[in-house]
Amino acid sequence: MNRVCVINVVGLTPTLLKAAPNIAAIGNASPWISPLPAVTSTCQATMLTGLSPRDHGIVGNGWYFRDTQEIRFWQQANSLIQGPKLYEGIETAKLFWWFNQSAGVRYSATPKPHYGCDGSKEFDILDYTDCDLTARLGAFPFFSFWGPGAGLPCSRWIADAAAIVLREKQPQLSLVYLPHLDYDFQRYSEPSLERVREVDACAKTVIDAAHAMDTTVVVVSEYGLVSVDQPVMINRELRREGWLTIRNGPFGETMIPGECDAFAVCDHQLAHIYVRRPELIADVEAKLKSMDGIDRVVRPEEIGLDHPRSGELVALAKPSAWFAYYYWLDDAMAPDFARTVDIHRKPGYDPCELFMTSKVRAMRKLARKKLGFRYSMDVIPLDPTLVCGSHGLHPAAEQGPLIIGPGELPADMGGFPRYVRGLLCGEA
Repeated sequence: MNRVCVINVVGLTPTLLKAAPNIAAIGNASPWISPLPAVTSTCQATMLTGLSPRDHGIVGNGWYFRDTQEIRFWQQANSLIQGPKLYEGIETAKLFWWFNQSAGVRYSATPKPHYGCDGSKEFDILDYTDCDLTARLGAFPFFSFWGPGAGLPCSRWIADAAAIVLREKQPQLSLVYLPHLDYDFQRYSEPSLERVREVDACAKTVIDAAHAMDTTVVVVSEYGLVSVDQPVMINRELRREGWLTIRNGPFGETMIPGECDAFAVCDHQLAHIYVRRPELIADVEAKLKSMDGIDRVVRPEEIGLDHPRSGELVALAKPSAWFAYYYWLDDAMAPDFARTVDIHRKPGYDPCELFMTSKVRAMRKLARKKLGFRYSMDVIPLDPTLVCGSHGLHPAAEQGPLIIGPGELPADMGGFPRYVRGLLCGEA
């Protein structure tokens, strides 16, 4: 069996490929079609299974768990993906791809902080590569993986780690995730070719190690980002209609999903709308259709999202708009977690976590941490107009995702498992 290494370069598009010569040199390049929503968790689940969201169940980066009445984002449990994975029966190294916890792979590495009983958190990774990565490369640069400091160091670290695993373990299949191109493309309206050149250099580290081990390289991307200038506040409008249940408390207002008649789980340019009472669906749909910035409101089966985890309705943003999760009507009443990087408690995706209100304030907070005092890193702005890029829909092919590799390339992500298995068996 041949060896294959798949490098996931998030945000790379045919238009940007001209600034990535090392990536472009590995094979033919072709646009390909993602599922909806075109977001990380859903796209990776489709690439790993060949199934649509209606079958694998990953209907977004997060969704409403009806059995516990909780909105949960960025879950890592591999058991959440329904259906067989392409790596089953193949010796695989899965490096920072999503749904990595308890994945059926031989080698893996994934972010996993430690949580103290006092609310403290220490950043770390789960390293099951047998390569002792943090001892050799230093601590994983968690603050560059997400948050106001997100950028190049995390991709550089992952690339170096992947090169070690490729050379020392020589897995049959390697899955490598290089994320940092995604960050500035949400911060700024114009893509930076410098960021593309940076991720191309990271990819070269992996490509060189793969070629040294006689491993075929494939590069994929999950989506392309588009410029946006209009945040759409679905939950605020639903609240004004009296459909949200809000609890006020010492830490600000919180939404109680299980008692809401209708609420939105916002995920970039797509939002699931959960409607508790069927007789309200038509009214909620009419309200959504009247909102500026919403392009379409559909039933989930219309776009392949008819899974029990989906909302009763799905809203799609206009090309220059995106959905912000905010549900409070006065920033003074915002929950305390809104001003922090808190990807697990927020009931929606929050790209404002890529920005910072004050570096001086952040430094003071870090000083309190080092001195052993309780602290809250409340430095995230409540200004969604700062966000300049988003994704989740199907843009024009040149601004969308791509695949680069040998042989006949699949036209959509559903064909990826068959393509990779063909390469492993020498059929390409």
